[in-house]
Amino acid sequence: MQIIEQLKNWNPALRVRRNHALEHATLQILAEKKYPHRLSGLSDTRGFWVFGEIDPERLIEAADEARKRLNNGEYNLAIHPNCGTNYVAAGFVGGFFAWLAMLGVKKTWGDRFDRLGNVITLVTLGMIVAQPLGPKLQQAITTEARLGDLKVVEVRRVNEQGMPMHRVLTKG
Repeated sequence: MQIIEQLKNWNPALRVRRNHALEHATLQILAEKKYPHRLSGLSDTRGFWVFGEIDPERLIEAADEARKRLNNGEYNLAIHPNCGTNYVAAGFVGGFFAWLAMLGVKKTWGDRFDRLGNVITLVTLGMIVAQPLGPKLQQAITTEARLGDLKVVEVRRVNEQGMPMHRVLTKG
């Protein structure tokens, strides 16, 4: 466990985790305010990207509010229901359960087909088991809601092949 803690707090990893928390909180703030467009995000060491249609000024306001609320202890804003961590957790558990269902099967298609019901049942069970796992992984590993002195320094609108994107740069 000590190695995991060291990796989580390694400066590049910690920056991504803090930016990831700010990205989630920003998107949650916009959802609270009933923002009408679908948005998604992706975090890295320099900040995060927001994909979708939004006025950059509105994005800055939401990110500033998200930072303040996280710094005031609203750590739940860092956990997002549509985070890729949730999908990875579900895919991993479901895939593992599918692998378990196929253990010992012979190599013919008929034998594999005979196990299909078992695979579907176990993968479904795996998806149910994985539902609470994704948010726990976000909280423990992929986000850091304690932002320290992290702040937004710039938001740039970028259009690549017609898709509106915004680069949110952070510092701290």
